[in-house]
Amino acid sequence: MLVSQILKTKGDLVFTASPQETVGAAAALLHTRKVGAMVVIDEQEAVVGILSERDVVRVIAKEGAGALTKPIASCMTVNVVFAQPDETVDALLERMTDRRIRHLPVVRGERLAGIISIGDLVKYKISETQAEADGLKAYISAG
Repeated sequence: MLVSQILKTKGDLVFTASPQETVGAAAALLHTRKVGAMVVIDEQEAVVGILSERDVVRVIAKEGAGALTKPIASCMTVNVVFAQPDETVDALLERMTDRRIRHLPVVRGERLAGIISIGDLVKYKISETQAEADGLKAYISAG
């Protein structure tokens, strides 16, 4: 299955933030929206980073509660790893595992087209495995 097919099912909604928002405000949004990461975009809507729960925890552990008043730009991940709509689930699972990341913004050309999480990919793999098992059961019982 391709990333574009998952986005058709999941949708292309991406929560974004500006680099000037505070870490505290971003943490509240992550909690409220029940997501693990937000894409950080500039005024021209270009991706300049990604802020994950890990980034928030890391900066608070390092700097204490005062980090909550700092801008997202001070702790976001700037070397963003992207996915393309025509990539496969297996390719993304490998990339995410190798780089130890849980969220990949999907870009089509220069435009942000969605976001894929490790949970989205695992959900697909589970349904694929279940469909294969059901097919084998039907084949065996048809005998």
